This record gives sequence, structure tokens and C-alpha cells, in this order.
Amino acid sequence: MEILNVIDPIIFRTYMLVLLRISIVLFMFPIFSSNVFPARLKMGLALVVSLLLYSVVQVDLTRFPLTMGATVLLILAEALIGLTLGLCLRMFFGAVQLAGQVIGFQMGFAMINVMDPQTGGNVSIMDQIGYWVCVIIFLLLNGHHIMFLAVVDSFKLVPIGFFMLQDEMMVKMIHLGSQMFWLSLKIGAPVIASLVFVSVGFGLMAKFSPQMNVMIVAFPLKIVAGLVLFGLTLQIILIMTREYVGGFKQLLMYLLFFAGGG
Repeated sequence: MEILNVIDPIIFRTYMLVLLRISIVLFMFPIFSSNVFPARLKMGLALVVSLLLYSVVQVDLTRFPLTMGATVLLILAEALIGLTLGLCLRMFFGAVQLAGQVIGFQMGFAMINVMDPQTGGNVSIMDQIGYWVCVIIFLLLNGHHIMFLAVVDSFKLVPIGFFMLQDEMMVKMIHLGSQMFWLSLKIGAPVIASLVFVSVGFGLMAKFSPQMNVMIVAFPLKIVAGLVLFGLTLQIILIMTREYVGGFKQLLMYLLFFAGGG
């Protein structure tokens, strides 16, 4: 056990405090929290990122827990920080998923579900297509870089083991929740409205030509029309994601500022 005497206790404590925040925040962000990534890969990523950052971030070593109760409180505070930051991104992705789910229902895909590798549950296929397209665009726009920079800045704004839930944060989170439904409406409205007109058109055809089996004709045509229109809607997802990423850093800094006491 002589190798343990080589490790400086100060360096070890600093690294452990940085590792605690990095690992919790990373595991709560939607992209890294997916079950698609093996647990060992997540742990390795957290260890490497913490190793790169522990020497450049400011950490108060007096906050290192020495008792079981202090350790639990420290983990709880860090979990609240990770939950707050991760929820911001989850709400945006949730808006895209909600739009895809409604579009799939209008297309007749209500009974066609696929397994979500993140949650293990069954979700709409259009929901998953919209989600992964949004994730790819988010990564292409360097949104994950903004996440890492926000985590680095969090050590300056929010001390280790400290979290304060203020009214400004609650108001902002409620506003983000309301914006989720508004964004899903803006993304899915063109396709939903177009499919409604298609349904109305087939309804009129059934009225004027009762001998036509509208159900057999309408179902494949609604699928084709929905897929084509959803493909055009991907441009809207690109615009929405670009606007969100543009203000993502400011949003995270706003929440971290008040979480650190304002």
C-alpha cells in the first residue's frame, strides 16, 4: 500500500470533489444519461473529464465531507444542480418528442411503437425520429461544448455542496415548461394541419362517393403525406434547435447564478 503515500491528500480531495459534480451532472444530461452508453463508458468519461479539470477549477477543500451525514447532504446538493441543468435540455427535447408523437397519431401510427433505449419503454416511432434528429443537430451545433463549459463555470458560481432554490429559478423552470408545449405546437402544426385537411378531403370523398372504401385508400396516403411533410418539418427542428443553442449558455448561467445564492 505504499502507492497511497505518493498521492497528495489535497490533490485527492480536490479530485474527488470535482469528480462528484462532473459525474452527477453528466449522468443527468439527456445525451449522456441514455442506457445506450455502457456504464463503464460513462464512468470512464467522468474520470477523464475530472482529471482534466481538477487542476483548473476552484474548489473549497473545507467542504470535503468527513461524516456520513455531510456526504449525503453533499451528494443531494450536487444532484439538485445536475437535475436543474439537465431538466433544461430535457424540456426542449421533450417538445420535439411531443410534436412527433402527435404527428404519428395523426398519421395512424398510434399502434406502431418502438422501444426507447433511454427509458426501456415503448414510444412512437415519429417521436424517436424527431428526438434523434434533434440530438444530432444539437451535437453538430456544439451544444455539448456549452454543457461542459457550464459545468466548469459552475464551480465559480455554485460552491461544492451548496444549492439554493430561489423564486427566480422556479419562475424560469415554469416558463420553460410552458415553452415546451409552445415549441411542440410550432414544430408539429404544419404537419398536423395538413393531415387534418387530408382527412377532411377523404371525408368529402366518402360523402360524394359512398362506394369507395375510404379506409383502405386513406391510410397509406396519410402515411406518405405525413412522412413527406415531416421530412420538410425537419428544417423547423433545425431552426428551433439553433435558436435554443444560441441562448443555452445564458440559460445555464442564469440558473447557476441563482443556485449559488444570486
